[in-house]
Amino acid sequence: MVLAPDQATTASLTASGQDRLERHPKLARLVSAYAPHDGTFDLAVPGLHASRLSEANAGRVHTIQVPSLCIIADGAKTITVGDQAYEYDAPRFLVVSVSLPVAATVTRAARAKPYLAVRLDLDPRRIAELVLKVYPQGLPPVQHQSGAFVAPVDLKIVSAVTRLMECLPQSGDVDLLAPLIIDEILIRLLRSLMGARVAQIGLADSGVDRVARAISWLRDNFAQPVRVEDLAALVHMSVSSFHEHFKLVTSLSPLQYQKMLRLQEARRLMLSAAMDAGTAGQLVGYASTSHFSRDYSRLFGRPPAQDVARIRQEAHVLV
Repeated sequence: MVLAPDQATTASLTASGQDRLERHPKLARLVSAYAPHDGTFDLAVPGLHASRLSEANAGRVHTIQVPSLCIIADGAKTITVGDQAYEYDAPRFLVVSVSLPVAATVTRAARAKPYLAVRLDLDPRRIAELVLKVYPQGLPPVQHQSGAFVAPVDLKIVSAVTRLMECLPQSGDVDLLAPLIIDEILIRLLRSLMGARVAQIGLADSGVDRVARAISWLRDNFAQPVRVEDLAALVHMSVSSFHEHFKLVTSLSPLQYQKMLRLQEARRLMLSAAMDAGTAGQLVGYASTSHFSRDYSRLFGRPPAQDVARIRQEAHVLV
């Protein structure tokens, strides 16, 4: 299922003519300068990352997407969370409100015109501070609580992100100006049509915040047996309410989320530590190697040994 922007935001996009945008040229030049070859690069501004890819993915890249604002300067991408798919490109940006296990595919890229994107990680504490200023009379009701959403790009936010990138050559600008520009970006997000949803990231005891706390526990303890009842008690919710909120936010059940974490960590261990499938599976919490192999094959499309060999071969070809 592919999610489109809300009807109101879609109408705004069409009315403004932004649906004709194919790229953001100035931002693309800056991203290209700081991502000189394929990959993702951590920049001097904490939480700011630049990415380049010179060809569309043949398969999916599995990763954990942290709370962030993602803007594509050129190209297009799709992320899948559970059974939900989110497509975005230059006219549409992505906001992720909780850490999510995603399968990502760059759908438009070429060597002559690579995929170029920037990601700004979102700080819940700073959002909480700004919510009080942006919504002094209280938040409007939130209709949707999904942990990821796509919306029409706000060119003022693109302009602010571009100015943030322009801070990078000067350490004084990074220290003094970058925090002010990040606040501008957050304020513009909070004042936008999806502002109430962004605000949930920073609100203590909101449904999103409670799910985020459960996710934090799962990420720290993914190899341990877990009961949904215990997770619900941890965030002071009934089991039925917790399960409903978790599914709404992540598109996954708590146990499905834990499985994704386990399998992604096992894959990392096999690649980085030359670990065999049986050992990796045990370390992430699987009692049965055959069960681990079945789950791994369902997620990544190949048995563990074949998948790791393929990734290593592709890495060798790229080098």
